[in-house]
This record gives sequence, C-alpha cells and structure tokens, in this order.
Amino acid sequence: MNITETRPFVSWELMNSFMIDAFKGYGVPEEDAKICADVLLESDRRGIESHGCNRFKPIYIDRIVKGTLLPVTNLEVIKETPTTVVMDAHDGMGMVASYHMMKKLIEKAKQYGMAGGAIRNSTHYGIAGYWTGMAEKEGLIGISGTNARPSIAPTFGVENMLGTNPLTFSIPTDEDFPFCLDCATSIVQRGKIEYYAREGKPTPQGMVISEDGEALTDSEEILKRLVDGTAALAPLGGIGEELAGYKGYGYATVVEILSAALSGGQFMKALTGVDGEGKPSMYHLGHFFFVVDPEAFMGLDEFKKIAGDIVRGLRASKKAPGEDRIFTAGEKEHEMWLFRKDKGVPVGEAVQKDILTVRDALNLPYKFDFEQ
Repeated sequence: MNITETRPFVSWELMNSFMIDAFKGYGVPEEDAKICADVLLESDRRGIESHGCNRFKPIYIDRIVKGTLLPVTNLEVIKETPTTVVMDAHDGMGMVASYHMMKKLIEKAKQYGMAGGAIRNSTHYGIAGYWTGMAEKEGLIGISGTNARPSIAPTFGVENMLGTNPLTFSIPTDEDFPFCLDCATSIVQRGKIEYYAREGKPTPQGMVISEDGEALTDSEEILKRLVDGTAALAPLGGIGEELAGYKGYGYATVVEILSAALSGGQFMKALTGVDGEGKPSMYHLGHFFFVVDPEAFMGLDEFKKIAGDIVRGLRASKKAPGEDRIFTAGEKEHEMWLFRKDKGVPVGEAVQKDILTVRDALNLPYKFDFEQ
C-alpha cells in the first residue's frame, strides 16, 4: 500500500494534549477528556479521518456549546446480571459511557466466557472499532453497533429512516494486527460526506438519492438535505435489489433493533437531534456491545492460529489482473499506523481552522507548526 501525504502533521502528543485541554475547557472532566481524545486520535491512527480530528469541533465541541451533548456523563446502571449490563448515559459523552461499559463487559467475559451490554440516551461514540478493539487487546472477540441520525432509505424507499448503523467486529489473530471490520451499513457514511464537504469535494454519484429518486453529488447540499429529510443514503450494496441493497438495509435494521430494543431506548425518527419545532435537541442514541472469550471454546492460541490462517489464505489467493495485493480487514489501518506513528496527525486547512478557533476561544497556550 503506497501512502503519500502533503498536509502538515501535528505530533500525536501535542494533538492529544490540546484536545484534552479543549474538552476540559468546555466542561468535560479530565479523565473523561483523556478517553475522548484517545478515541478521536485512534481514528486518525487508523486513517479513518471521517471520525478523527475532523469531527472534534463540529460533532463534539459544537454540540456541547449548543446543549445537545452534556460534557459531564452521569452514567447510570439500569440493570445488571453476571453476564449483561444496561446503562443510561443521560445524554453525556457516548465515548465515556462506552469505555466504562467495555471495561465491565471484558471483566465479565473473562469470568463467564461471554458478556453483552447496551446503552441508551447516549451520543456519538466515535469509531465502533475502538470499543471492539478494547476487547481484542485482551485476547477477546469484540462486537458492537450503534444507531444514529436517520440517513438510510429502506430498499424501494427514498425517505431517510435508519442511521448509518455500523456493525463492527474485532477478532484476535496470530499476526501483528487483528481482523477488524468497522464499517457502516450504508454505501457511504455521513461522516465521509462531511469530510467531502470540508475538503470541497463532490460525493460520488450513486451513493445518495433525493426524495424524487435522483442521484445527488453536491456534498454541502446532501448534508442539508439529509437533515431536512429530502435526501437519503443508499444502503450497503446500492439502490434497489439488483445490487443487493436489501442486504445492507437488513443489516442496518438489525443494528437499529439491537441498539434500541436491548437498551429500551429510542430509534429512527426520534434520533434526528431536532425537535418538533426544528430546534436542536438531544440525540438519545443507543449502542450495543458483545464480548466473547475464545479461551472458553477451544482456547485462544488455537483460535488465533486458525483466524490467522484464514486471513493469510485470503491474501494469498489469486489476484485480479492488474492488482498487486489482496487485503483483509484491519490490514490497511495497521499500515497507516506504521506510516503515521512517527509523523503525527495530518491536518488539512479545515481542521487547522477548527483547532485555532477552539484554541483562541479558550485562550489555550498552544502553537502549531502549520501556523508558520
């Protein structure tokens, strides 16, 4: 995988310190701020820029300012058994709630072999792969999903009803990196369109449909129309049945059900972040998590060896003409980290502007190389 980068870098240490101080400046407790900063930076470590520093201000800081995200997370355990937990995040930081959920589930899974949990009344929890990765680092299988603002139209429909609803797995292998499948159940996620808009790029044709069934490509227009309900993302696979879009539609529905029904939370049109008068409101998202201990089956070492053999077999299979490599999920993200680990976070002009806006608003004593 050839990686080139022309944007300036900010060191991991500097960006981490800055975001922690910025979150603290907007009322997030220090330990919670550390969690939030690490989740965002993990996105950039993996090259998932749609969920990294790109979203620091518009998704988290701006929502705290608007009052649709509470900086202090009053996490409440609603129900708990030896192998399950249900929590209410009370509209606090979804990343903080998810961190504490995963810590509990990892402990339970190590004792009982499996554990599952759900959170209601939460907010954006970052990349789902961060939470499944917490399990994988402990030699466990992690599974997670979350509902989100309505964006996806059901097959044969044009109204945005379901969120981009990622269904994510992290699986330990005997290689230097896990198998990690972390992707939306839409053909493109809203965060990617936000990234296109911030970079002044069009959205590729065929990913978004208007209420009249027309393809849309203007990224700024798409974001506005997703909010007012006059556009929708196609489900994974594409529009209609010919490209099997019904499969993505089905998986998105599974995530919606598990995110809402396991936690007794809200769903679909109740998650718009806008009230009946069109004013900003709480999002009330739901998340679910499952952790499985391979040691409770045939043992971790055997599991990792077989998982490794499977992914190596896939990569060694016959390649299409003109293609040099076959990748397995998590491999590109690992190579991106190897490329970036000694360089830092690449920041484009839009992110630079966000960083300076937040810094100046809080009078934080930071100086960045890109200002020169």
